[in-house]
Amino acid sequence: MWCSCNNAAALASGYNDFIAITLGGNIMASLTVRNLDESVKNSLRLRATQHGCSMEEEVRQILTEVVQPSSPKGLAFVQRVQQRFAGLDAQALPIPARRPGRTPPDWTAP
Repeated sequence: MWCSCNNAAALASGYNDFIAITLGGNIMASLTVRNLDESVKNSLRLRATQHGCSMEEEVRQILTEVVQPSSPKGLAFVQRVQQRFAGLDAQALPIPARRPGRTPPDWTAP
């Protein structure tokens, strides 16, 4: 297990598989990828160069885009609900008959 100073806690499962370090409330993970084909690494290096960032940053961006869910079409929740019910004719919906309210309890009776 590896640990650093300044309230850092580390957790390793297996040999170098995953390390979580907590510094000031933020959790950062380190991931080691083994047996990566050299052509994939070279392609990643070229892609990072084209985007003007490091290979590490490029991998972070790729993983974030692929793994984190995004809202469909970038719409807000209200817009998605409006689209979902856009074809609904609200005037055609049946309105249920009202029922009388229940009698409130009598708290004065013993």
